[in-house]
Amino acid sequence: MNTKKQSRNRRAKKSRAKISELRVDRLCINRTPQHIYAQLIAPSGDKVLASASTLDKDLRSGKTGNIEAAASVGKLIAERAKAAGVTRVAFDRSGFKYHGRVKALAEAARENGLEF
Repeated sequence: MNTKKQSRNRRAKKSRAKISELRVDRLCINRTPQHIYAQLIAPSGDKVLASASTLDKDLRSGKTGNIEAAASVGKLIAERAKAAGVTRVAFDRSGFKYHGRVKALAEAARENGLEF
């Protein structure tokens, strides 16, 4: 495994340890060069409450690896979280830096009703 991926996994492990102490639902994201994914995970870690990604039928039509696509995923995950009865979450960025697509997804989720 290369050092860049090791560093990201180390950062993710540290943040997930802190989130597990909080015992709240976790908004976990993952990004690849072509897509971005978001999952709402229960505090116990064994159940996915809601999910959204650029692979969804309504979001797949345009470009999927840019900031606009990430913002639309953030809006969609916030709507699905509200439908599941969740309003307060902890943001798990999975060790990714908070800029670009990660930041766009987080801000869109906040604007559409999620609190973190």
